[in-house]
Amino acid sequence: MKIYFIGIGGIGVSALAQYYLKKGNEVFGSDAYASEITKMVEDLGAKIVIGPQNKENIKENYDLLVYSPAVKEDNPELVAAKEKGIKCLSYPEALGELTKEYFTIAITGTHGKSTTTSMIALMLIKAGMDPTVVVGTKLKEFNNSNFKMGNSKYLVIEACEHEASFLNYWPQIVVVTNMEEDHLDYYKTFENIKKAFNEFTGHLPETGLLVKKSDVELTTKADVIDFDINQPEAKKLESIMKIPGSHNILNALSAMEVGKAMQIPENVIFAALGEFYGSWRRFDVTELSENLILIDDYAHHPTEIEATLRAARQKYLDKQIYCFFQPHQYQRTQFLWNEFISAFKKSISEKWIDKLYIVDVYDVVGREGGDIAKNYNSKILTEQVGNDAVYIKEKENITKYFPQDAVVIIMGAGNIYNVSVEIKAKYLGTCID
Repeated sequence: MKIYFIGIGGIGVSALAQYYLKKGNEVFGSDAYASEITKMVEDLGAKIVIGPQNKENIKENYDLLVYSPAVKEDNPELVAAKEKGIKCLSYPEALGELTKEYFTIAITGTHGKSTTTSMIALMLIKAGMDPTVVVGTKLKEFNNSNFKMGNSKYLVIEACEHEASFLNYWPQIVVVTNMEEDHLDYYKTFENIKKAFNEFTGHLPETGLLVKKSDVELTTKADVIDFDINQPEAKKLESIMKIPGSHNILNALSAMEVGKAMQIPENVIFAALGEFYGSWRRFDVTELSENLILIDDYAHHPTEIEATLRAARQKYLDKQIYCFFQPHQYQRTQFLWNEFISAFKKSISEKWIDKLYIVDVYDVVGREGGDIAKNYNSKILTEQVGNDAVYIKEKENITKYFPQDAVVIIMGAGNIYNVSVEIKAKYLGTCID
């Protein structure tokens, strides 16, 4: 088949493009910007156009078009494909078709999806089960890719709840790491979030399995296993794990329960979890010099922020810790305003961090609306946090505040990541991402 991907540089779409390349299909695509991900997919054989989408890129002989959920209905390439009668599927719809062909293990939740998906994938690999894996981060074990092609019936996927994308998936095992308020621009209320999660777990067959955190209330016709930080295996995991934080122990406990349900030997389960060094942008540690440590982290929700900063202090008891945070999306900043303020105030009062810098909000194209930026922006957030927090208008100015002897956390889901890349290039002489 000839398959075209709009937004092929996206973390999910690019994984699906790799799947079809591995299956011997011809892959084409476009993205607004070149990135390490577009280069990776190009190197694997895809033909990619960088820049504004153009209807001329869509050829009559394409069999399928897959588009990022961020793509709008009036996108010229999507419009052209529909006019030519080409089958068009969103990324969740296309991945959903694959879930019906495999024994699918889907990991969802407000936080910890990528880490838990990675843990489960590596556990199955160590057990010789050779799964196909689609994950929302890059793994060193996958040659810095977000995808692995397996040769078995097993498919492990990260199931995003944004705009209820996971309702396209039909798994045999579902892991729910946790459930909190997020994406309220779409869901509006927590009750709607819970309703969507219940609908998703309703996709499980009677012979299926739901693994969930014990305080998450969901209904399903499948078997249910709860996990909790107080269960006896938590202490053992804490003693062997390479990545810090109670939140990661919880992620590992959920992975362990999946392994036990799949009859993986206990020694294999603990070996896999003990060998896991983390993934891209999830407490991603780089030593820049003898005294300077950089942690790149994707946290963009108040709960994730607290968990990451607490873990940093647990790991680096005697170091100064600087946090540079970029809020992600004005709407999320508005909906969780008080929670952001509380998370940072607590992080400072508990001395998890010594200095906080907040840069301008990353404005997600196509998702924002109204005048919320006037009342819910980084400058006002910094003032509300107080405690000598510093507002930085442009992320490019971060280096002006950079220490020489400290742990520096670059945090956020937006383009603040580019600052991490530049800092690594400056200190190490090359880009290592």
